[in-house]
Amino acid sequence: MSVMPGMRGADHIGFTVPDLDTAVKFLVEVLGCTEIYELNPGRAEGNWMRDNMNVHPDAYVRKVKLLRCGAGANFEVFEYQSPDQKSAPPRNSDIGGHHVALYVDDIDAAVVHLKQHGVQVLGEVKATTTGPSAGTRWAYFLAPWGMQFELVSFPQGKAYEATAGTRLWDTRQPAD
Repeated sequence: MSVMPGMRGADHIGFTVPDLDTAVKFLVEVLGCTEIYELNPGRAEGNWMRDNMNVHPDAYVRKVKLLRCGAGANFEVFEYQSPDQKSAPPRNSDIGGHHVALYVDDIDAAVVHLKQHGVQVLGEVKATTTGPSAGTRWAYFLAPWGMQFELVSFPQGKAYEATAGTRLWDTRQPAD
């Protein structure tokens, strides 16, 4: 098996939002992220955006902000303008669909907090009681721009950990 030399882990998760200031306010004031710095890259010449970013050649990034999200990966949040931009976020079932899962110590308190801030929580908190993820509680919620996030909590660990030689990276523990 060939592995990528020197790969250590996920540095950041990048995503595009319709209004950067509104998104950063939500990420900081509701989720608790910390804003670190902003970039204003401007317009690129020729086909640079197509060749390097796989977007329309006339697309440009209006602003980018980098945020630290607890003890996990950083967020790189973009506000693009593009002639062919789609405004509907993908669902999990769509190709390229995704969600960002945030570990919380007390999922019930986190759900109450989200609801107090008018955030749409999808259904109730679920508990996984069988299989390798047993011990996990989780719930999805939507950011104001429609992006899917998940709260996840497993303070006593997951069932697979009892026999695993290698564990998933875990915000509760220092890296191996």
